[in-house]
Amino acid sequence: MAGRRLGLRKRLALDIFSDLYRATVAEHRLDTLFWECTLRCNLSCRHCGSDCRVDPGVPDMPLEDFLRVLDEEVTPHVDPASVLVIFSGGEVLVREDLELAGREVSRRGYPWGMVTNGFALTERRLRGLVDAGLRSVSVSLDGFEREHNHIRCNPLSYGRALDALRLIVREPGLAYDVVTCVTGASVPLLPEFRDMLIAEGVRSWRLFSIFPVGRAKEDPTLRMTDAQFRQMLEFIRTIREEGRIDASYACEGFLGGYEAEVRDQFYQCAAGVSVASIRVDGSISGCTSVRADFHQGNIYRDRFWEVWQNRFEPFRNREWARRGECADCRMFRYCLGGGMHLHDDNGDLLYCHYKRL
Repeated sequence: MAGRRLGLRKRLALDIFSDLYRATVAEHRLDTLFWECTLRCNLSCRHCGSDCRVDPGVPDMPLEDFLRVLDEEVTPHVDPASVLVIFSGGEVLVREDLELAGREVSRRGYPWGMVTNGFALTERRLRGLVDAGLRSVSVSLDGFEREHNHIRCNPLSYGRALDALRLIVREPGLAYDVVTCVTGASVPLLPEFRDMLIAEGVRSWRLFSIFPVGRAKEDPTLRMTDAQFRQMLEFIRTIREEGRIDASYACEGFLGGYEAEVRDQFYQCAAGVSVASIRVDGSISGCTSVRADFHQGNIYRDRFWEVWQNRFEPFRNREWARRGECADCRMFRYCLGGGMHLHDDNGDLLYCHYKRL
């Protein structure tokens, strides 16, 4: 299966989008703030980029420390209603004070959401979170029972995640999406899995490929071949045309001729441009998918807003990435070296989506 060609019309559109993206970088208006509130987790997944575990050896960040940053260093500079705060982990539901955290963030005028594996989400817990102001949820479901449980390393994981999804779908006014990490073994099952999601009432579905960081680095069985990768993109393109479910590929790489066909917009990496994160140890970075050491400061010694305004150079000026296989690539102006999460501590690119195609 050959990759799709990048035609003249799309290339012209990409040129325009690249100019707009440069203006977005220059403005770097904060619109999403991740709080990595814990590295504890109730699962031990094969693909975990954070290498989370029941006892990660890193204490949770105290809620009052995060609220201090909001009060003193974010709220004076933004309209809270325009900044989405996302609680992430680890697994956020292991925090017993999650509802309190949600109420406090809501009281300050911020909408908030969470990322969860769904394992511990009960009807009572969901009700408490919604009452605390929960606006959005991303829940992981990585295929049918065999595939999901293989990745999540727990025989109860699929059933718990599906139960959680059913609760979420029935909650009026709650924005949500299903997040699926696609492996080579699950690619042939995607059409059947799509039909199951539609039957469950799911409206929004994001598909990811697994990148070689953390535990996934040691498990090549989780990855797709290049042919399977193209097959997945063709599948997404087709079901977007059908319109029965809003499916999209993750925002993690430039896809050549598939641009604007498997996502709602052209590729861009928002990490450090409109998305920031406060890590469990206080580190200030881009999105939480960036596991390499691209930290720009730490809330325990730096002012968050000063860091956001005046640092983040590696995120906002990507010329440093024009090396190796990117050095003479004609697509560099569009992809800028790919997602920040696909670079290691040395800045080397782990793999290139465009090259795979």
